[in-house]
Amino acid sequence: MKTTFSTLALLGLFAVAACNEADSSGEETAAEGGGKADDGKDDGTALAGVADLHLHMFAEEGFGGGWMHGSHDGSAEEAMSDCDGGVDHARLADDLMPLLTDSACAADLPELAQRVPLVGAMVAGVGGATGGQFLSEQLGHLPGTEGDTGRHGDRTGGFPTFSGFPRWDTIAHHTAWEGHLREAFEAGLRVEVVSAVSYDWLCKAMPEENLSRPECDEMVDVKVQLQQAQDMAKRNADWMEIATSAGSARRIVEEGKMAVILGVEATHILGDGDWAESLDELYQMGVRTLQPVHLFDNRFAGVAPHNPLHHVALYTQNCHIDTDCPIGLTDGQPGGVTLGFDLDASCKNVVGLKEEGKELIAEMMARHMLIDASHLSEQAMRDLHEMSADEDYYPYFISHAHMREMLLPSKQAEEKTVPWWVAANVKEVGGMLGLRTFPDEVNTYEGTTVPNDCHGSSKSFAQMLAYASDAIGVNVAFGADFNGFIAQTRPRFGPDACTATANTEEAACQARAEEAGTVGQLGTDFDDLGLAHTGLLMDLVDDLDQLGADTTPLKTSAENFVQMWERAESRREGVAADISDLTEAPVGDIVMNPAHDDRVISCE
Repeated sequence: MKTTFSTLALLGLFAVAACNEADSSGEETAAEGGGKADDGKDDGTALAGVADLHLHMFAEEGFGGGWMHGSHDGSAEEAMSDCDGGVDHARLADDLMPLLTDSACAADLPELAQRVPLVGAMVAGVGGATGGQFLSEQLGHLPGTEGDTGRHGDRTGGFPTFSGFPRWDTIAHHTAWEGHLREAFEAGLRVEVVSAVSYDWLCKAMPEENLSRPECDEMVDVKVQLQQAQDMAKRNADWMEIATSAGSARRIVEEGKMAVILGVEATHILGDGDWAESLDELYQMGVRTLQPVHLFDNRFAGVAPHNPLHHVALYTQNCHIDTDCPIGLTDGQPGGVTLGFDLDASCKNVVGLKEEGKELIAEMMARHMLIDASHLSEQAMRDLHEMSADEDYYPYFISHAHMREMLLPSKQAEEKTVPWWVAANVKEVGGMLGLRTFPDEVNTYEGTTVPNDCHGSSKSFAQMLAYASDAIGVNVAFGADFNGFIAQTRPRFGPDACTATANTEEAACQARAEEAGTVGQLGTDFDDLGLAHTGLLMDLVDDLDQLGADTTPLKTSAENFVQMWERAESRREGVAADISDLTEAPVGDIVMNPAHDDRVISCE
């Protein structure tokens, strides 16, 4: 049965509890929490339920309030109303020149416009489009879709028809309404890490008339979102609560509610002043996890490069032109360069944890905070692991991760992907990986019985899940990253089925095979829309179950998350897990997908 939307959304209903006076900021030690003693040993029944380690619940207030259409709260009619085609959101300014000419690097602009196509597009536009218009349209492009920035005119329909959004390739419309989050909770989601998010460079790249806060101060955006988190928890106190310690997280889940952990993901996190004072302020607001870096190098650490637009952003701050290894902007071109990042010959960022970064990590450890290592450069990951070992293997986690060995070569080249040795180190310290619910084609992992024959769908996620939990043995959860400028898991049915491959004939063959297959539809929006919003997260688990995947690692992830936090709060005695058997990449069961040009396509 194909539904246009969930019954909850169609009715626009949401059970709102009366606010109570429960104090969610109170601390509980692991021993007080009822499931773990101070030594971290189990003294009760393990928690049941799923954890998601990365959600931007309040992203409509990120980036100066200028990007996302929709809202996290209110009725479905209010939160997901029709939009105006992107006139007041999700577009870059027509003229992006001020971002370049106002920097100290303006003198190099004419030459760079000739050498770097992206800079040239920002300066002159492409095909009659302005620079901002061209880049806006490119942001959502993936195999099988132009996204809702490239085809925004087709994606304006919200409540009640939902003809345009939400769907799996949405990056401009809200995908984390409270009603949907409750649907996920009622289906088994028990731990949710909610990250306040911002990026001042993107804010400055948007038309000022679209912004709620044109000052583009990341920490102002973050504080607005943290207050919204507190307000959300109060009005939904019957089913969620903000956890500020491992003990409180365990208690909340044992009481049948969802534990919400507050985090921060920002490029200039903690601002430019006294970072210790800013950290203390965030801690008082309930924050218990954060990432030292986000999209480019900052005062704390080097970042793992990925999207070329961030290269340009970093360049406007440091004017660095790197010739050791051209990535992203000028791949394969004679005389190619990398902007902003200082790379070695293997295309890895040479910047690790800086002195302030080491001080920040040490302070987070002293406060028993959870360290999110997402986006750190590989050198910074080595530095963090060394600090962890010095503190009897203090745990850290990666909230949204792609396993590098499972990806196609073009994605493997991105430093932001997680290599086997990083995952092994996370295992050693008792940490976790939040697996990104991605839209990409991956290689085949023969350790699972799920066939890898519907690219970008739950069948692809099954390969990544099995590799991480089986071949490496690291604890995993979801790292869905809703509202995070990324597309989600594609459907197995409907017009977008299996479309991750660049070979459209292969995608069509796979889609026809799914329609005729023995593993059928769930009868929910997940079938045709894919992982369109938070309310469908547990549908992904259901689909994995019916495909025969081992979802035990996901269904025990709430317990594993709390145990990780308890380890941070407890006395530790050495490693959490022996990784001596992981001395090289465990790729024995990985079958590399052939290049698209070499594939024999046959619809049988």
